[in-house]
Amino acid sequence: MPAPITPLPVEPTTADTSVPAPDGPPAEPEPHDAMAPAPEQSSPAPERAPNDVATSGTTEARQDGAAPDTTADETTRETTADETTRETIADGTAQEPAAADGTGHSAPAPSTPEPVGTAADADATAAVPEQQTQAQAQAQADDTEPTPAGTEHDADHAGSAEHTNSTDDTDDDEDDAQDRRTPEAGTDDGAEPATDIEPAADAEPPPPVDPEQALAAVGWELDPLTLRERAPDPAQLRVIRDGLTGKLDTTLDNRSRARLLSLRAVASRILGDLDDALGDARLAVTYAEATGEFRRTALARARLAEALRWRGDHAEADRLFAEANSPELPDRLRALLHEHAGRCCFDQGRLTEACLHFERALDLRHGEDAQLNARVEVALDAVAERAAADGFGPAPRRPEEVLGTPRPPVATFDEEQQLWGYADAGGEMVIAHRYAEAQPFHEGLAWVRRPEASRWALIDTSGAALIEANNGYRAVVPFSDGLSWVSMDGKSRWMAVDRMNIVKIPPGYEEARPFRNGLAAVRQNGGWGAVDLTGEVVVPTRYHRLGTPLADGREVDGFTADGLAVVELAGRRGVVDRAGRVVVPPAYPTVVVHPVAFLVAAESGRWGALDRRGEPLIDPVHPGRAAVVAEIDRLLADASPVL
Repeated sequence: MPAPITPLPVEPTTADTSVPAPDGPPAEPEPHDAMAPAPEQSSPAPERAPNDVATSGTTEARQDGAAPDTTADETTRETTADETTRETIADGTAQEPAAADGTGHSAPAPSTPEPVGTAADADATAAVPEQQTQAQAQAQADDTEPTPAGTEHDADHAGSAEHTNSTDDTDDDEDDAQDRRTPEAGTDDGAEPATDIEPAADAEPPPPVDPEQALAAVGWELDPLTLRERAPDPAQLRVIRDGLTGKLDTTLDNRSRARLLSLRAVASRILGDLDDALGDARLAVTYAEATGEFRRTALARARLAEALRWRGDHAEADRLFAEANSPELPDRLRALLHEHAGRCCFDQGRLTEACLHFERALDLRHGEDAQLNARVEVALDAVAERAAADGFGPAPRRPEEVLGTPRPPVATFDEEQQLWGYADAGGEMVIAHRYAEAQPFHEGLAWVRRPEASRWALIDTSGAALIEANNGYRAVVPFSDGLSWVSMDGKSRWMAVDRMNIVKIPPGYEEARPFRNGLAAVRQNGGWGAVDLTGEVVVPTRYHRLGTPLADGREVDGFTADGLAVVELAGRRGVVDRAGRVVVPPAYPTVVVHPVAFLVAAESGRWGALDRRGEPLIDPVHPGRAAVVAEIDRLLADASPVL
């Protein structure tokens, strides 16, 4: 977990921060974008030829030409291992976002301030308990997952984010880390080491510090004028970057390569090697997308956005921050994404928009995140100073403007004619009032029905018909993922067609929901299941219900971005994934999908939680699910995943 950032004075001085070596052998973090049960150690990666590294002066130009391994088996194995580690909750990121890829490394966030803290935080973060397994250490560093219920002491240490929010907690962590260190030979506690005693001949040198742990322990400094991070010891950061390169040379799986590349991009960005940072960050996004993991991809995009921000490519950075941010991510990570997006707006002089992002970040954490509060305070001081000189800049943009997607026409009703038409963003009519019914535009397409017709037609944003009413569709579903469900009789035998009216999935379903993340819920012979875009049944139609309630109170009509859906069988609820695998057997009265866990209600009405493998995480002892969410938040191990 990256140590919090200490704001610099206007003329900052570089602090000398050393990284303590862990007591045990260096732990090689394994990504956990989701909380997982007992950690599983992965088998050693196969040997591979190291990537070419060309050195020119002080700038290292790296070429990582390895293509992402995208086989389904490999991705499944990665996902299982990643979601199985329950030692810490992945904020991040998702799986990724706000802590380094889960390993506590920073994402390439160009001018993004990190949490304000002390050097003690770095010491406490770098120290790894002797009893900690390699997978557990990785969990803390990579995408952090929630720690299963245990002793209060264990929970406190697993949720290291809690220890970085106050000076007292930081001191406690530092003391514990010190207790785990082996005193120097010939010294007593608190005594000066004897200078005339030779070390034992067979004394072993301290194990090398893992570069991911070392990066997580860096005490970033925040420039209050530019809102960019600085490393207190650039030479040390170069050593860390070289260590990450060494790990990359022997790593083949998509998840690990995504993590290591994005972390190396962070190091290069802070060192000012922006071309290297951009190249690594783009490749990291490619590998992250190949894993199919939502939070991991969101975090990789955020790190790429920061690299772009530092280079001055603000339009693409804004778009990536907007694409990465989703209600299905943990609030802690969403707050960080808003914070970093606000800094990007600050660079552009869009100060009102920056303030809106900072306000949203604070709202998501309910004012209870001391580190975030401190960083935002530094940012708002910078905004106030710039606004006094140059004003607050242009008005805030709409999401469509940031994402670069045109705002579709909006259906409007004419009371006099009793007909529907469509108007543009400025209120000007672009499609005349001539329809008895009109659906909203989705993917640039809308189903409409004229007064004289009983069948639906499909139009584009200009009003031109792509599918005429004479095709006989009495019932239609809006387009999503390039397909629309249609029915000839308006009641059953649903089939899926594309915009050219080509049938992609033959008729045969009694009911069908819009595609979401490549999957659609369908009902056949009275049972609910799911099909993919090719029509293949991925979840057997054996369930009495398929719909997914989320922890924020919303319910999605199908699968989440992580490919999970809540199913019901004989009045009991469970969870299936996009491959049809049962993650949580239907055995609970209620199941709610949390970004890093499953909230479950017991027969007694009490609430608890399962990790993303379906293993117990929090005992069902809480009177409501809000208390469970609060406990999961306390277990989050990384307060700043983007770095």
